Amino acid sequence: MMNHVTIVGRLTKDPEFEYTQSGIARARFMVAVNRPFKNKDGEQEADFISCVAWRKTAENLANFMTKGQLIGVEGRIETGSYEKNGTRIYTTTVVADSVQFLEPKVVSAEPEKKERVRPRKEKVMSEDLPF
Repeated sequence: MMNHVTIVGRLTKDPEFEYTQSGIARARFMVAVNRPFKNKDGEQEADFISCVAWRKTAENLANFMTKGQLIGVEGRIETGSYEKNGTRIYTTTVVADSVQFLEPKVVSAEPEKKERVRPRKEKVMSEDLPF
């Protein structure tokens, strides 16, 4: 049997990061994924997919990803249910095995202005190379 999912979309809000009671890092997040077609009114629709990441992947999400950034997620679908006010609620979540940051991190210099972080270009001297 196979349970594998790959999605690419944008974060709907900053990841919700926490440590479980046993000290394991967890990040919950939602990804908006555009459907490959438009509705009858010609409007683009999207699906909002709940995801969870654990351990180092969760820490990296919390440290480097923010609302609106493009992200790729590979993982598996996990379903569950719980009772709320006597009603059974069913859940579907993507458990992320791998997360790809598909845009550079945005650094805020001022609340209104955002600037992309670019790697510094340093001149490498041939005598600095180990070979």
